[in-house]
Amino acid sequence: MEDKTLSYRGRNINEADLLFIKQLIADNPSSSRRDLSKKLCEAWNWRQANGSLRDMVCRGLMLHLHREGVIELPPVRWMNPNPLAGRAEDRKKPIPALVDTTPLEAHLADMRPLEFHQVRHTWEEPLFNSLLDRYHYLGYAQPVGEHLKFLIYATGRPIACLAWSSAPRHLGPRDRFIGWSAEARRKNIRFLAYNTRFLVLPFIQVPHLASHILGRMAQLLSEEWDRAYGHPIYYLETFVDPERFRGTCYRAANWKVLGLTAGLGKDSRSKKPNRSLKEVLGYPLAKNFRTRLCEA
Repeated sequence: MEDKTLSYRGRNINEADLLFIKQLIADNPSSSRRDLSKKLCEAWNWRQANGSLRDMVCRGLMLHLHREGVIELPPVRWMNPNPLAGRAEDRKKPIPALVDTTPLEAHLADMRPLEFHQVRHTWEEPLFNSLLDRYHYLGYAQPVGEHLKFLIYATGRPIACLAWSSAPRHLGPRDRFIGWSAEARRKNIRFLAYNTRFLVLPFIQVPHLASHILGRMAQLLSEEWDRAYGHPIYYLETFVDPERFRGTCYRAANWKVLGLTAGLGKDSRSKKPNRSLKEVLGYPLAKNFRTRLCEA
């Protein structure tokens, strides 16, 4: 490594830290990579907001240092069979679920009250995954990091799905709108949630339903996130592909259009767009969201 200090996922790693990691490996010759990452998390008290060890992040750091030749990790002992790895056609798809597909045309007032079920780690999660995979144009993709899944019910049947996950670390229009520094962004990015999927089932025809669901989600999401991860959410965001959609329901729910993405993937090594540009929309959940998010 050329620099004496490495920044990894918001933590600065200096020469003393590297020496500590090397000594930790030397003192535990029989430990696996997983065990070493847990020992390092405990030694550094490196934890998530909910108190859990940041084991996966720590393991990524150690693997990065190993690949750079800075440390020498023990050989891999066991390879976790990842159903999402490999070719797209070999990936495990959600099992199709049977739902009532009878067309439903009604007024919103006749559908209330809507029921919002947070379904991650519940018996309803396979149904959520199946509905997205079958009816959303992007299909289902397993989120990474902090994420929640919501099924919305009315008249005893599922009518919509929303998926939320950790926000992208770098997003120009969003970062300029918030006005935070790089340090504040690294510290507070966890207080943002990204709407990765929004599906109203195609056989549900209810005017103003989508914008109403977004409004209800804005009231519910922070509390549900705090319950799951030990911290609230102050700001929501999403992307809309203007070549396919107008984002009418987001605009009707008072989401603000902030600009366009740069068209660069997160792993892009050039400054030339390599994908379609998306509109960036945001929705603050707190009046003092800038004060909270800009605090470094």
